Amino acid sequence: MHTKEEKLAAFGRLLDTMDALREKCPWNAAQTMETIRPMTEEEVYELSDAILKGDRPGTAKEIGDLLYHLVFYARIAQEEGSFDIADSLDKVVDKMVFRHPHVFGPEAGKPTSAKEIADTWELVKAKEKDGNKTVLSGIPDAMPAILKALSMQEKARGCGFDWEQREDVWDKVREELGEAREACDEQDPRHMEEEFGDLLFAVINAARLYEVDPEAALSGTCSKFRRRFTYLEEQTLKKGRKLTDLTLAEMDAIWDEGKAKGL
Repeated sequence: MHTKEEKLAAFGRLLDTMDALREKCPWNAAQTMETIRPMTEEEVYELSDAILKGDRPGTAKEIGDLLYHLVFYARIAQEEGSFDIADSLDKVVDKMVFRHPHVFGPEAGKPTSAKEIADTWELVKAKEKDGNKTVLSGIPDAMPAILKALSMQEKARGCGFDWEQREDVWDKVREELGEAREACDEQDPRHMEEEFGDLLFAVINAARLYEVDPEAALSGTCSKFRRRFTYLEEQTLKKGRKLTDLTLAEMDAIWDEGKAKGL
């Protein structure tokens, strides 16, 4: 591992590289915060993908790619005279110091647990100067729905709004499942959408309470479906047939075959 001095030198090299690219590369010089934003979103997903795969070399690479983007935004802001990277770093450090009085404040050294910290997290954040006006106001509307639901539930938990016993959530899941089925019987599209949303929200809540990452869980299921459906498609083509030529029973048989092979 590197020393603190080596880490600082590496970050300085990144800043120097950004300065050079911004001043000498036409493409980099032409970029704005708005033009690189979509690419930053892609980098976040690539980092997430590397973490889920347990790919440590890939994770190191993707962290670097994301850091490059963050430094890029700060460099653009510096040119505008708005702020620079030091302002961003100072803001996050000040925020973390404020949110962790058990580490940096008068309560430093006082015994506490991870659960106690998590349970009061949003209440501590609410005391911040220039913080969000409401607990949920900091959640972006553009955030993917699963992550948005999970974030809302976590923030509510941080204020004490949560199930007393995690097993109690299953009553809610069953209730929402019943309401979704009733809405489908009514054939009202808007009501169906609402009830399916409620059902998904309840299932995500259950996953959270049982310490299962719903995004990772669904991603894993999608990968499994891709493997098995690809096997179904490949086996069908080997027989000189098309998927549309098969009966559902024939497709199920090949699907089960792929499943038995561990796909």
